[in-house]
Amino acid sequence: MNNAMSNRCGKRGMVAAVALLVFGMAAASGSASEPDGTIGPDVVVFSVSGTYNWGASGDLRAYSVGTTSCNRGDEPLNWISSTNQHPVISQNLYRVTLPSAGPPVEHGTIEMLGISWLKHGFVSVNGATAGCGSCPGNPPGSQLGVGCTDPYSSSLNGSQSRLGPRSEVNAFTGYFVYPHASPSGDPTLAGRLVVAQSEVVDDPAHYRYFVEGQYVAPDDAGAGNALNNASHRAVDVNGTDLDVVGPTEEGRPGIYAWSDLDPEVIVREVEVPGEGMFIVATKTGDNGDGTWHYEYAVFNLNSHLSGRSFSVPILPDSVITNIGFRDVAYHSGEPYDGTDWAAVASPGSGWMTWSTDDFATNPNANALRWSTMYTFGFDASSPPEDALASIGLFRDGGPSSVSVYVRAPASNLIPLFADDFESGGTGAWAVVSP
Repeated sequence: MNNAMSNRCGKRGMVAAVALLVFGMAAASGSASEPDGTIGPDVVVFSVSGTYNWGASGDLRAYSVGTTSCNRGDEPLNWISSTNQHPVISQNLYRVTLPSAGPPVEHGTIEMLGISWLKHGFVSVNGATAGCGSCPGNPPGSQLGVGCTDPYSSSLNGSQSRLGPRSEVNAFTGYFVYPHASPSGDPTLAGRLVVAQSEVVDDPAHYRYFVEGQYVAPDDAGAGNALNNASHRAVDVNGTDLDVVGPTEEGRPGIYAWSDLDPEVIVREVEVPGEGMFIVATKTGDNGDGTWHYEYAVFNLNSHLSGRSFSVPILPDSVITNIGFRDVAYHSGEPYDGTDWAAVASPGSGWMTWSTDDFATNPNANALRWSTMYTFGFDASSPPEDALASIGLFRDGGPSSVSVYVRAPASNLIPLFADDFESGGTGAWAVVSP
């Protein structure tokens, strides 16, 4: 992962960087698409190739997303059918609401509209494709060779017989159960990327849409190359179809579409020590009435520990209103509880917190699991400051929480210098000539 902190200039940036390091977190404003190095197999979504419209049942419509993989590593990647030694592929749909949409989304947001079950890979064709590599000496079969591509069409990625649940996968280790369970429910929708039709509107002046694919594979994860496995691409709404447009953003999850469209959105990556990664995007705005709006999106890239709470600091006299939360609907027999996270504004304790049950209380609680994004928002009577938010973790096996640098209506950063260095004040400094 790139660490953009080392490239920031000026006193304020230096202090922010030091504060983050003191709190033991990793943060960056770049993309997860650029790991420190590739050793072993390294599968990426080289191309989001298209979408397939399977039809509707009531207000729900089913899609699937085509993906072409590329092995950017230096060893072949296992692609063995009828075992748990092949990739699985998630598919997601996002909507970015632009500030031009106006109330009630005055400052813009990003929401996850739908998720799929997982397509299980079964054979690699090992093609040589410009931009990936020449794919030397790797015949089709049970491995994706170095510099080779493998295309799965949008219709194939919606084939229900090859769809398994996300709940059977540990995205950090790449381990999954095989044979996998089969999706249940409506025959049009079961296991596919399910979206409410009413939320997909042909209005590009106010709304933009993006599809995302992500690969999880045991040997890719074991080699430490899982941070670049999600890619996204824009889609235009064409009736009830979704037409891909523009380039595939390789190695960049869909949450980055928000900051690409709105330069005021700040994105940070935070790694769980010894485990996976979350990505947090923040947007703040002045409501013009003495209050400010705070909008946050939290994406779990590949943490099996998952998220059970999200907290941002607030002042003791904060007035908090217009609290919002958006998750995504699991379906087709996935066992998770879809209860919304409880929101508690507690100025006395200094936190605005959303949370779900812990693992001991409910192992199937509505935790923020891998390849999933939740959105949080509120209005506050205080302007934005630099602060550390907290993501509480759902499972044991790591720290209880990780911290991430955001903008919030209060700061909890500890001053490190007594001479006003943090704020850039130099009035008390003296120049001494030798």
